[in-house]
Amino acid sequence: MLFKNRKPNVEEELEWLINELKPSSDILHKPLRLEDKQIELVYIKSVVDGAQLQQIVIKPFFELASEQHVEAYLKSLPNQQDVTSKEQVLLELTKGSVVVRLKDELLLFDIKKVNTDTVRETNIEPTIIGPQYALSEDIGTNLNLIRQRYHKPSLTVETVEVGKKSQQSLAIIYDMEYVGEKVLKQIKSKIESLDQPVIQSSTQLQRFLNGRKRSMVPTMMMTERTDRVVYNLASGKVILLLDGSPTTIIAPAVFWDFMTSMEDNYGLYWVTKFSKFLRYLGLFTSLILPGLYVAATSFNPEVFRVELALSIAGSRIGVPYPSFVEVLFMLIFMELLTEASIRLPKAVTGTATTVGGLILGTAATEAALASNIIIIIVGAVAISTFVIPINEMSFAIRLVRYLLLFAATVAGLAGLALGLIGILMYLVSRDSFGQPYLKLFFEKKKAETATRVKPS
Repeated sequence: MLFKNRKPNVEEELEWLINELKPSSDILHKPLRLEDKQIELVYIKSVVDGAQLQQIVIKPFFELASEQHVEAYLKSLPNQQDVTSKEQVLLELTKGSVVVRLKDELLLFDIKKVNTDTVRETNIEPTIIGPQYALSEDIGTNLNLIRQRYHKPSLTVETVEVGKKSQQSLAIIYDMEYVGEKVLKQIKSKIESLDQPVIQSSTQLQRFLNGRKRSMVPTMMMTERTDRVVYNLASGKVILLLDGSPTTIIAPAVFWDFMTSMEDNYGLYWVTKFSKFLRYLGLFTSLILPGLYVAATSFNPEVFRVELALSIAGSRIGVPYPSFVEVLFMLIFMELLTEASIRLPKAVTGTATTVGGLILGTAATEAALASNIIIIIVGAVAISTFVIPINEMSFAIRLVRYLLLFAATVAGLAGLALGLIGILMYLVSRDSFGQPYLKLFFEKKKAETATRVKPS
């Protein structure tokens, strides 16, 4: 393909490309000559698949009879890319493309070497039933996985570059029949306004796209599961797929999305309802239980039956701290164990955290630094937090329960109730790309009445 809208000067263009890539030692400029045939190759050796280059370009060059046959062959290859400017060619070279000079033309072919296309099993969102394979770190492989599961012709993929210096490829994926036009425009506008020099992961991109830097709850969902991606595409949502990242962003996302597991779509009706009930029970337990213990023991012991109140008071005999300090100490200790389980090598994670929890918990009770009941409460809170299927929401809940604990410490049960109302008001005030955060469902536009969105 010729550079558009101007007369080509192939020598100058080729020399400019080579000079821009110097002094890197892996830049190759290789002329090929045989009788009356001649082409020139320019590519970066470390990012180009040498075997494919030999099979697709070099070997046919020596086997074809004439230069006209070589030209016809090269222009028929499916991996040929459009050339719009020399800057675009330079960027594609760094990604693994090969420039072929043929007479007075520069042809560009995608022959990149991919070492990150391994499809892994899910380990962030594991399920017992349903698909078990996750996304890879190669954007081409991920697009292939999505299209293999979603066969509608209205599926649209737009590719843009993000990061002023890194120039990572970002795929914007949506179904034209179901996506909301305002939502799509808002997402594209935020992507175009990004001015970050380097964007390396979907998590980092999510933080930059978030309208509020100090947001307490996530407004976009991160997932590694292809079935969750397909499910949300059919629901009219937009998928952001960043090259080099094994997770993808789903937007918009409301609160109820974070409490949904993909197994809810595969299991029996009553089994699914029971699982959802357990998740919401775990949510309220992890939020309320620490604050409820402090409020009931320090401010409102009359809410318990007499036997239970006496049992709690008896277990705290000898503890030198108020209940707030006791609960805070044990919660922070549990947070440290959780962080240790994430950072430690897998070979020692289970042993270290189990032994640490058992020994330090037992020692704390025997030394009268904490009561037996608080050990039960903190254990129940930790287990309840892990029931939430999406990690971003789980981390947010871990933060919010400290706010409720502080409110209960200041004003007892009244403070706990006011704290819950305040959090509810905060959630009601939030939105995700125009969708209310506590919206009960995401409306799908029917295919026959939907306004088709034209790709920009």
